[in-house]
Amino acid sequence: MAPPQIAGAVFIGSGTCTACHADQAQFFDSSSHALLQDEGDPAKFIGCESCHGPGSMHLASFGQVGAIVNPRRSPETCFQCHLDKHGEFHLPNTHPVLTGKVSCADCHDPHRGDAVIAGGTQLASANDTCLECHAAQQGPFVFEHEAVREGCVTCHSHHGSVNPKMLRAANHTLCLQCHFQEQTVDGRLKIGGREHTAYVSRGTCWTTGCHEATHGSQVDSTLRF
Repeated sequence: MAPPQIAGAVFIGSGTCTACHADQAQFFDSSSHALLQDEGDPAKFIGCESCHGPGSMHLASFGQVGAIVNPRRSPETCFQCHLDKHGEFHLPNTHPVLTGKVSCADCHDPHRGDAVIAGGTQLASANDTCLECHAAQQGPFVFEHEAVREGCVTCHSHHGSVNPKMLRAANHTLCLQCHFQEQTVDGRLKIGGREHTAYVSRGTCWTTGCHEATHGSQVDSTLRF
């Protein structure tokens, strides 16, 4: 995709940016977005200015606000490449990125490390990102829900979802992705060795008066309350 444009500005290259923005440049080579860099003349068009637009007016005005594109203030720059996320933010339940209450950069660091915090040894840090806002779900709890330890994204679609609370599924099928056992009687549902057929017909596992403490409980090992 083409870099954002600024009327009257020309590209000056990432090397010029580092003179003032040393903090952002220090670890940029370790970042996912460093893959946008290139050698030689194309570097003027691939690098910092891929996201921030041509920097000549920003340089000439000694950093004047408005003379450069700041993706933290507008997600449209991010959507130039991340088209799928643009679509997800138009689903019924999302983080309020399009209304400006939350920025992509609140969760993703474009200048350092892996901008996509998920998977492998990074699961803990992914949860830390969520818990900066969702502190009530942090615990510690006497009785943990193992899925929380595995990652918030186990249950939640973090950019957007058709389901309430940005859940990956709307009903008990979400829970059954983990809490499932082989069924031996047709038409009957057992979970944890206990009959659940009537329970799941009433609604979701967390709205039928059963497992309402979905993130963890201080008093009940089955996370009822």
